Amino acid sequence: MALKKPTPAPKADAAPPKADLAVLTAALAAPESGERRRAARELGAFPEAGPLLCAHLAAEPAASVRAVILTTLIRIKSPAVVEGLLPLLRSEDSALRNAAIEALQEMSAEVEPYVGDLLADPDSDVRILTVNMLSQLPHPKAPDWLAEVVARDAHINVCAAAVDGLAEIGNERAVAPLQALAARFPDVPFIRFAAAAAIRRIGGS
Repeated sequence: MALKKPTPAPKADAAPPKADLAVLTAALAAPESGERRRAARELGAFPEAGPLLCAHLAAEPAASVRAVILTTLIRIKSPAVVEGLLPLLRSEDSALRNAAIEALQEMSAEVEPYVGDLLADPDSDVRILTVNMLSQLPHPKAPDWLAEVVARDAHINVCAAAVDGLAEIGNERAVAPLQALAARFPDVPFIRFAAAAAIRRIGGS
């Protein structure tokens, strides 16, 4: 009796070739939002695509595509991405500003070298946005950065934002700057009450 040759198992379909950077970059300009989402997601395999995605974020009209771009930027997480997102803090589009802040909050180590310049920015709105970002930034220096704002910033609204942040994440080192804040703004009664409330939350006397 002749031996039967085993029937070879069918070959699995080959994986589709991975798109390259140039193809995915071109797909970001596709008219279909689904194609742009796919491109934004797959560009996460290319760390050098961070600045490109940051630039596209500002012009992207579809919220769903913006969301994928932000997720990809958080995956890439690099100084180049931080540098690409920081200019968006000056955008007139509040949704875009908030999206940039949310992404930056996921990059605490990469953001750290830029904090000093952000807190010294001549635009008080940029400083307020930075304070808001620091209030949610999972970084051990965040409470000290906010305490420094309370101690030194000359703009009452920037200081008020920092007080709100310290009420959530402040430590004992923030108590003295908070206690001194009312003397810095004697004509602004609400700041005294806000500082006192923050001190109580921290546990100071």
